[in-house]
Amino acid sequence: MTSSLQLLALLSDPTRLRLLRILSENELSVAELQDALRLGQSRISTHLSQLRKAGVLEDRREGQRTYYRFAVQQEPEQAQLLEIAIKAAAELSESSADGEALELVLEKRREQTQHYFNTLAGRLGRNYCPGRSWQAVGHLLLQLIPQITIADLGAGEGLLSQLLASRAKKVIAVDNSPKMVEVGAQLARENQLHNLEYRLGDLEDPPLPPKSVDLVILSQALHHASQPQRALTASHKILKKGGQLIILDLNEHSFEKARELYADVWLGFSETHLRRMLQQAGFQNVCTSIVAKETAAPYFQTLLATAQK
Repeated sequence: MTSSLQLLALLSDPTRLRLLRILSENELSVAELQDALRLGQSRISTHLSQLRKAGVLEDRREGQRTYYRFAVQQEPEQAQLLEIAIKAAAELSESSADGEALELVLEKRREQTQHYFNTLAGRLGRNYCPGRSWQAVGHLLLQLIPQITIADLGAGEGLLSQLLASRAKKVIAVDNSPKMVEVGAQLARENQLHNLEYRLGDLEDPPLPPKSVDLVILSQALHHASQPQRALTASHKILKKGGQLIILDLNEHSFEKARELYADVWLGFSETHLRRMLQQAGFQNVCTSIVAKETAAPYFQTLLATAQK
């Protein structure tokens, strides 16, 4: 365990303070940190290594990329010092430029995902998508309660939303691809689904008022979020008291090509990771399970999670 004195010495370096400030709410790769801080890889890697050894940061590897984030487990004294350090980092002369550069880094992530789905619009229902199977969707449908208001976040064309609209009081399908929203709205009109509404918006800031829906669904959408923790926190915000969240997503895997083939930002989530994020977002009664396993390589597994506000 790093002593308070050792941690104070570690936090005396301005570059490490800048790193901590932009990592306090984001998980970023080394390359993204280079772009955000305008520094070389060697210099950044040295500071990251020191912060990781001190237990301040933790890393995870996905293919050839290494991502860094704040360590989940922090001693109370250490957490207090880090909170003060992050506030102090805002006073550095580079703080404003770091914030602007970080926004560009995150915008690149969003643009990459949006470009993929804009080109796929109109063909999504006929193309293979990992984890999207009737077996998995069947498990999700069993969780539904009729005559409620549902938000389907990251809905795409809204094939699931259209199924739900035949039973629910109202369904609001949200997607950040203008083309997907256009195609989905047209399908809703053609099928005369008057209780199905499409809205253009992001998972991390859905265009819905607080405490306005009974059920939030994230079906094969969370691994496309730039910051899944923010998406879950936003889901918690728009739910009514006692409302439910249902997630279908990929179990953690190592198929790196999914980033290029399907515009995946995350290579799935382990049950432990997803549980932790849901609890941090304020959810209770969290349950997770593997509900489908594909028999062909790369053997994707589908993870179902339910939680309550």
